[in-house]
Amino acid sequence: MLKVENLTIQFGGLKAVSEFGLEIDEKQVVGLIGPNGAGKTTVFNMLTGVYSPTEGSITYRDEKIQGLKPYRITQKKIARTFQNIRLFSSLTVLDNVKISFGYRVKYNIFQAIFRTPKYFKVEKEIEEKCLELLEAFGLGDKAFELATNLSYGEQRRLEIARALAAGPELLLLDEPAAGMNPQETQDLMKLINWIKDKFGVSVLLIEHDMKLVMGICEKIAVLDYGKKIAEGTPEQIKNNPRVIEAYLGEAYTGEEAI
Repeated sequence: MLKVENLTIQFGGLKAVSEFGLEIDEKQVVGLIGPNGAGKTTVFNMLTGVYSPTEGSITYRDEKIQGLKPYRITQKKIARTFQNIRLFSSLTVLDNVKISFGYRVKYNIFQAIFRTPKYFKVEKEIEEKCLELLEAFGLGDKAFELATNLSYGEQRRLEIARALAAGPELLLLDEPAAGMNPQETQDLMKLINWIKDKFGVSVLLIEHDMKLVMGICEKIAVLDYGKKIAEGTPEQIKNNPRVIEAYLGEAYTGEEAI
């Protein structure tokens, strides 16, 4: 599905990410981990068109997509969430999700201005799909509340629901468990697995919660100072000496495990 080769980005004299490579298959959950400042979100920003890589290629379904604008990436059916929640707090929960349908509405500006029957028909279909999605995420009863009134965990779920409303085949989650308590994190693990099975999407996630990463990821890549230092199954990663050294800041003695 996705093949990243030699991905590199340079800001002035600093290489934030250097020669990064990764492959993601259909309906696969892949983790991208590493210490703070390792370059994980920078990788996400290149995959979603926020940054254009200095070198390397991103191939999605046999098409080169590096350097495309973010809206074009979304049209290719790649969606993301953000490390810091970016909801439209003054809009309702429902309207936050409806926004994701903007690029695929089936009426023109004339029909929207004059509120033709087609406009109302399409808007009704969009609202029904959004309400169904919110119901699936346990937010159906909050549809007409302002997004700012939701709890932190609910806002996280809403952001994921909004990303899914764009109809992605690849979903990128940037620290979805940030700020969550243990029970919310446990619920999130179930939610991500449910999303993969229900919507048939692949998931790439950045996360610092090792219990979550080890519990749901089939493959994990590890970044340190912008370079990939390891890739493998959760079992291989948690026992990898280079990974342990990157996290603990000291040489591996054979006793530590993350």
